[in-house]
Amino acid sequence: MNSFQLEQNESYAVIDWKAEQLGSTNAEELENAIRLLFKKDYANMILNIGKIEDLDGFGVSAIRKGTKICTNEGGLFVVVTKSDPIAERLDAAKIENLTLLNTVQEGVDAIYLNDLENEFQDEDDTEGESEFGESYGEDYD
Repeated sequence: MNSFQLEQNESYAVIDWKAEQLGSTNAEELENAIRLLFKKDYANMILNIGKIEDLDGFGVSAIRKGTKICTNEGGLFVVVTKSDPIAERLDAAKIENLTLLNTVQEGVDAIYLNDLENEFQDEDDTEGESEFGESYGEDYD
């Protein structure tokens, strides 16, 4: 049985995490789901971890990877939890570009706003820049 359920929409996907923990025993499942969605051209993902009570370093690492994959594509990787200890654990991990919200609906709204900002920026871009802008720079140095 999967530790999660996937919901795929036109512009984003929701990974609804069903297990009570995200860590060494199942973090690879999350990484595989993120890779699968990325291959399907999803740059916006919402990870709902509202049910989890335990998050270890493996889970944090999977969230860090998801965040990096989505932000490199101009998208958002939103983590949804109302649990203060889980939110504090993620804050302490200092994940760059992490979007941490209380509800899936807030995540959907954040994705739509981000997409609008990206479209607005695309219109303002000057000619002569590469298609991917600056976002790939440090990964390939």
